[in-house]
Amino acid sequence: MNIGIIGAGTMGVGIAQVAATAGCRVVLFDANAPQIDKALAGLEKTLQKLSEKGKISREKAAEIRNNIVKGEALQDLKDSDLVIEAIIENKEIKTKVFTELETYVSESCVISSNTSSISITSLGAELKKPERFIGIHFFNPAPLMPLVEIIPSLLTEKTLAEKMYTLMKDWGKTPVIAKDIPGFIVNRIARPYYGEALRIVEENIATPEQVDEAMKTLGNFKMGPFELMDLIGVDVNFAVTTTVYKDYFYDPKYKPSLLQQRMSEAKLHGRKTGKGFYDYSEGGSTARESQNSVAEKNDALYQQIFLRIISMLINEAVEAKRLGVANDEDIELAMQKGVNYPKGLLDWGKEIGYAKISETLQNLYGEYQEERYRQSPLLRKL
Repeated sequence: MNIGIIGAGTMGVGIAQVAATAGCRVVLFDANAPQIDKALAGLEKTLQKLSEKGKISREKAAEIRNNIVKGEALQDLKDSDLVIEAIIENKEIKTKVFTELETYVSESCVISSNTSSISITSLGAELKKPERFIGIHFFNPAPLMPLVEIIPSLLTEKTLAEKMYTLMKDWGKTPVIAKDIPGFIVNRIARPYYGEALRIVEENIATPEQVDEAMKTLGNFKMGPFELMDLIGVDVNFAVTTTVYKDYFYDPKYKPSLLQQRMSEAKLHGRKTGKGFYDYSEGGSTARESQNSVAEKNDALYQQIFLRIISMLINEAVEAKRLGVANDEDIELAMQKGVNYPKGLLDWGKEIGYAKISETLQNLYGEYQEERYRQSPLLRKL
């Protein structure tokens, strides 16, 4: 297949690598031409390292690199069978690119977006052929993370989701099909992992180090919420939360954190700026060191933190099931393969006991009197 990639940032070049590895011919385009050269130079180093470690042969590394060519203009994507856009999360900018792209590509070309939170229906609605538009959402880093969310819009041709599902399997990915709702599967269900952790710290119930340690030791999560926000980018995480909150008509469940907003304003974005909730500058203590040096390791507090956050997560998964956002298998798969959760949340709910989850949320609702803690109508029936 001929694949066009728009955007040569981390995601764009990562998706290009995935497609090229599967034997596709890829044209990589970015409006900022020097960024393409930078991305391809970085890819060559990555492929060299993979070759040196014996993960791929030298011949395969050369084949992957040779499968990717630089696009000088958007028009260079004209022969594409599929175009995947991976640029800034801005609806107006994306829409402008898609409407121009449509004037160059064939009528059979599939146009898609890698957006993590913008409505697929709204992005495709301006196209002359919205039925060929679909969401194909990879997770960062694209070559390593197996999950891909396939999101048809209300206007997408009925068989296209299955075709893209099959293609992603051919590319070695784990695809799931999701409804076009804010946040899709993963970014919707995962919001409390960050939001409730931030609330706990804002209320001086615990420190970021304590929250992270509680979720790792009691929940067996690979990274705590604050470590993960620092890795993703505090600003990026805040932007996704804000988009989901707005797109759900300001539902209190998804209300952003003032602490996270202030961190974003201060450019304390995490690893990429050298400092976020943890200090990554030279001489700064790592997240693991900070957690190990926690003065007070209070078992009761850790239980409280874990139960509060996991109950919110399980409630979101149950609500996604109720609304048919995806089938049960895809909901479980998405959270394990997309954000490395140690277990599927629906199974976790059974293990802890849905009655216990319901009781925890009822107590939080009683304490705060906030809609944030309302239960899914399905939760009490499970």
